[in-house]
Amino acid sequence: VLDYVVVNIPRIAFEKFPEVDPVLGVQMKAVGETMAIGRTFKSAWQKGFRALENDRAGWVRSPRLKDDGLEADDPESVLAALRRPTAERPFQLKRAMESGISAEEIFEATNIDPWFLDQLRGIVELEEWYAALPEVGVEELRLMKREGFGDTQLADLRGETEEAVRRRRWAEGIRPTYNVVDTCAGEFPAATPYFYSSYEEENESSPSSGEKIIILGSGPNRIGQGIEFDYCCVQAVLGLNEVGYETIMIYSNPETVSTDFDVSDKLYFEPLTLEDVLEIIHLESPKGVIVQLGGQTPLKLAEALQELGAPILGTSVDAIDRAEDRERFAAVCEIVGAAVPENGVSTSVERALEVAEEIGYPVLVRPSYVLGGRAMEIVYDEESLKGYFTRAVQASPDHPVLIDRFLEDAFEADVDALSDGEEVVIGGIMQHIEDAGVHSGDSACVLPPYLLGAEELHVIRDLTRKFALELGVVGLVNVQYAIRDGQVYVLEVNPRASRTIPFVGKATGVPLARLAARVMAGEKLADLGVPAEPPVPGVAVKEAVFPFNRFEVDTLLGPEMRSTGEVMGIDDSFGMAFAKAAKASGNAVPLKGGALVVSVNDRDKATVTPIIRRFHDLGFRILATRGTHRYLSRLGIRSERVFKVGEGRPNIVDGIVSGEVGLLINTPLGKKSQYDDYAMRRAAITHNVPYLTTMSAASAACDALIALRSRVHTVRSIQDRIARLEA
Repeated sequence: VLDYVVVNIPRIAFEKFPEVDPVLGVQMKAVGETMAIGRTFKSAWQKGFRALENDRAGWVRSPRLKDDGLEADDPESVLAALRRPTAERPFQLKRAMESGISAEEIFEATNIDPWFLDQLRGIVELEEWYAALPEVGVEELRLMKREGFGDTQLADLRGETEEAVRRRRWAEGIRPTYNVVDTCAGEFPAATPYFYSSYEEENESSPSSGEKIIILGSGPNRIGQGIEFDYCCVQAVLGLNEVGYETIMIYSNPETVSTDFDVSDKLYFEPLTLEDVLEIIHLESPKGVIVQLGGQTPLKLAEALQELGAPILGTSVDAIDRAEDRERFAAVCEIVGAAVPENGVSTSVERALEVAEEIGYPVLVRPSYVLGGRAMEIVYDEESLKGYFTRAVQASPDHPVLIDRFLEDAFEADVDALSDGEEVVIGGIMQHIEDAGVHSGDSACVLPPYLLGAEELHVIRDLTRKFALELGVVGLVNVQYAIRDGQVYVLEVNPRASRTIPFVGKATGVPLARLAARVMAGEKLADLGVPAEPPVPGVAVKEAVFPFNRFEVDTLLGPEMRSTGEVMGIDDSFGMAFAKAAKASGNAVPLKGGALVVSVNDRDKATVTPIIRRFHDLGFRILATRGTHRYLSRLGIRSERVFKVGEGRPNIVDGIVSGEVGLLINTPLGKKSQYDDYAMRRAAITHNVPYLTTMSAASAACDALIALRSRVHTVRSIQDRIARLEA
């Protein structure tokens, strides 16, 4: 009955965990997925890979060797690779077909149903036919579009540009039609405004005459860009519907509320590429397009969309570039009077070495225009910096590498704010519990901040307002700060929705994303009645959730984001809120006493001492490694010496495995110590032993334990908390 084919493709993030075994098996390793709808399997398959957002224009194989995990491309090597199911298998299949390996041999290696292999070979044959055409006519171009080939793919096949293909297609009147997804399986007419593109004769999507706003989603969930942006998109729909706008969603992630067909007025289940978005804008003629709420994916499209006439709402494309471009951002910081860590830009490894020498190690290195801390590392010496360029990134004038002095032993704060270009609302100031150097998406944070002083908070509020007004932000902005020895440094400014927007909205009861959509549509903050800084009805703690029990990797956190989700705890005190968040994240503070292992660097020994005293008073038996044991003994704190792995038996891992150890406190500092205790960290995760790597986290855990032991546990709904605050 159904006249379409749906293809679902997983998004696998092994680039975040390069040390993980890449073989796929009975344990799920995907972190997200995308879904594509087409009239044929070929078209849906092609569209699905275009929507996957892994730097491929579709089911294409880069001419560079190794991009599909193969060291060689002889038939024996290809078939050997195909026998192992990995994330690269679809592209290895293409290599096999292009090199003439028979369907029988591929079937023998993979057990993939021959029908699918025949369909995929049909795509390869179409590519070969199209590339060999002496001249491309209207019918040939239309056929390729019907089979799901994107403009970029067609351009690559004939050595053209995407723009040239698009112009030819438009000149010939070859544009997509849109079909209704039949949610009723033909039993009675489906009236759901839920569409997918095809290249047919009849268009089933009829644009209305009302004022419309298009919202771009964020594509498949992955580490660094997840469901938080779905929250923002849904809130935007609700806010715009309140004031009479028709909302149109473009998104291809089946896991989201945004792609429920009854959320927005119209849903286009399409990839978030320039080609696909442009065609929908052409059909619908909206008042504007919102790119701020879907993370980095729509932001990357913003400039090209604007150049081609799309009406971008909210913060200008130029303002986004001023925040992203290092040299332009430095000028903005100078205007607003913000202190920044010493930094530089490099387009080559030679220049990077010079910059790092000038700044001084350790340095934080990262590519420009990234989300989720992708390929971001803390580098401690020259050899490591050279290795970073070889392993993680290829620098060029178009893709410079940013180098910052790493503020070791600082702590960070995050601010989400809302601006209409004239006024600025501070949505919330969150203090990170982990120290600087841990990605903001991986760090626990607390709202309102519990250790920042009045002067530091004043500086943060003042700078946030200045940044928003200087950049001309209309909508949301997120600013990240580092505080060290009372000095506030600005790390980055992101004029878009951030992953903490849902947390702040739920903690304060103020729907920032919903209000941001209305501001972007033209309303003023003064008319919306938003307080200058909404109060929090208690204390809210956000804690990250990690896939370490699924991926056997080191648990040490750093500047590249690794968490796949988060939880929130809210209560009247910081201790109880942290306890709730820790328990919800699967890292509950042990309520009873037991053995606590402590091994900290020299800089943290003075700080850890009162914390260890508190844990001792709470009934914990203190086990300490050699240096920490010696330090605690001099101060009269009773502890027992425990061996690290390799020093003797029984060691820390033995204690964890036997169930003797209930909590670990370990703060590595510097390159060597960060890798010394891998076995201890891995054992803690494997055996569900809570593990703390910063002094602030250890202190918070102590507060949580005291709260759990001394207070009666109560439950209050978040609606009740907000209502009492308003009363």
